[in-house]
Amino acid sequence: MTSLDETPDISLPPLPLSGVDEAVLYLRVSDKKQMNTDADYDPEGNSIPTQRRFTNTKAGDLGVQVIREYVEPGRSATSTAKRPEFQRMMREVKNFKRQGRPIKYVIVYTMSRVFRNALEELTTKAQLAQLDITLISAKENFGEGYMGEAMQAIMAVFNQLQVQISGDDISTKMENKARNGGTPGKAPLGYLNTRALIDGREVRVVRLDPERAPLIRLAFELYATNDYTLADLQDELYDRGLRTRATQRFPSQAVSISKLSRILRDRYYIGYVTYKGEEYAGRHEPLVDVELFDRVQAIADSRSAAEERRRKHHHYLKGSLLCGDCRRTRGVDSRMIIQKSTNRHGTEYTYFFCIANQTSRCHTPHVNVARLEEAVEAHYATVGFTPAFIEEVRGHLEQSIAEQQEATRLLHDQLRKQLQEVDVAEDNLLALAGDAEINRDKVREQLRNLQARRRRLNSRLEHTEEDLSGAARLVEVALRLLENPRALYLRCDEEQRRMLNQAIFHALYVEEDKVTGQDLKPPFDGLHALQDGRTRLVTTEGTDTPPSSSEAPSDGGEGFLALSSVDELLESLALGKGSSKPSKVGAKGLEPLTYCL
Repeated sequence: MTSLDETPDISLPPLPLSGVDEAVLYLRVSDKKQMNTDADYDPEGNSIPTQRRFTNTKAGDLGVQVIREYVEPGRSATSTAKRPEFQRMMREVKNFKRQGRPIKYVIVYTMSRVFRNALEELTTKAQLAQLDITLISAKENFGEGYMGEAMQAIMAVFNQLQVQISGDDISTKMENKARNGGTPGKAPLGYLNTRALIDGREVRVVRLDPERAPLIRLAFELYATNDYTLADLQDELYDRGLRTRATQRFPSQAVSISKLSRILRDRYYIGYVTYKGEEYAGRHEPLVDVELFDRVQAIADSRSAAEERRRKHHHYLKGSLLCGDCRRTRGVDSRMIIQKSTNRHGTEYTYFFCIANQTSRCHTPHVNVARLEEAVEAHYATVGFTPAFIEEVRGHLEQSIAEQQEATRLLHDQLRKQLQEVDVAEDNLLALAGDAEINRDKVREQLRNLQARRRRLNSRLEHTEEDLSGAARLVEVALRLLENPRALYLRCDEEQRRMLNQAIFHALYVEEDKVTGQDLKPPFDGLHALQDGRTRLVTTEGTDTPPSSSEAPSDGGEGFLALSSVDELLESLALGKGSSKPSKVGAKGLEPLTYCL
């Protein structure tokens, strides 16, 4: 511990002299959870107000004036040297003394609350004694004279022993938990610590995080392609929505490269728990399989930290192109990766090629980047919506929303009417409860039934029907994006093109220098399915005339595009159906693109 003589002087605002002896208070909790207890009543929880009450009472008993308190909120440091408020208190009481203030006491709740070892307690007492200040415990009375000092010294030793015993006990319990497959401490990113009812007992368990688990799995899959550095992977995952969990100290933010590196090395994700260097089979669900994990380790082992450089040959098509030949012949999705090469004349060429080429599972040739850029530009001309289709869908959107609003209003009226009936029935039962001849047990039972019915009705009132307005706005954005998609694509810069590709397509399948297939994201896939169905109705057997009424399926007089089909699309979007990929990827891609319209 730094001696008081070595502590720099600090400029402090003058305090009015009280005319009596003075004291300062030091209050501390070791865990932030203690600060959040009963926050409805006190933002500092139970522990700090309790300590404040007892230390102020002790000051009153001693007949001294409290001039300042120091609160250490939720720091579990075992040494006082690592506690900022304690160090500030020690500096300031020295300066108060220099200013001539009559400080006599530093009052704490208990010695064990402040000190974790006997040496620190004795050293602090000696430093304060140099200033003629006495360290006092509000809850402990050690007596005075050398017997009191001896008792305090013995208690300091016992406090230190208790800390060590508690630490050993916690360590043993944590090790036993790991041996049984449990997760000691906080679950890593991609998992959540939750509680579950098992055999009538509430126990702590670890579940997959529905928001982050798919993106952590994607991190392993992308890195296993050997086409991503850690910096590339960090950017890609951030674009797709991966963020850390927010804490009281830090907001949710991007996963750092160092943390990403640790994640890719962590065997927890294949089902193992490690504690004090020992590995145990965990009870949690593995996030990746062993084969994928081993591929990632082989790639990570082959790269040193110095070699983990951000690649200079980024391209906006990277990540969107898959090999059409592998899909057609082997039924697998194989990513197209990018490579730069220089010939003997110093001319640099950039190619895309199938990653399966590296293991001789695919024999498609390397394709010049410029030719694939042109192929994608040409493909955008094929994904647009016709003006007639856009007009028809927009008309149905307005009609669907209007009908939903009317149905919701009628349902609200019905539910409110039923709630009024429940109120009347409850009032009648309460009026009967005073009649001595009425069976009160039956009255109470009927009241409980009415209360349960009220809860059900209120719940339905809050959640009447899925709100389709958000889905309708998404469809409207999709329609605007694909009114003239090729012209839009040509106006975008490279970053906007990358975002547009990721917003519209799960994948574009290419063979040599042609786009031969696509996997659209919602709502584009659903809208294209509707447009294809409309086209089949409008065009029959190579003619440009609509089919006769006897040939065309009945659609209730709604035109070539059935209103029910648009309703189904809106409901699937509102419920989050129809997508096998994280929906937030598409949503994040759509919004920033609207400015380049």
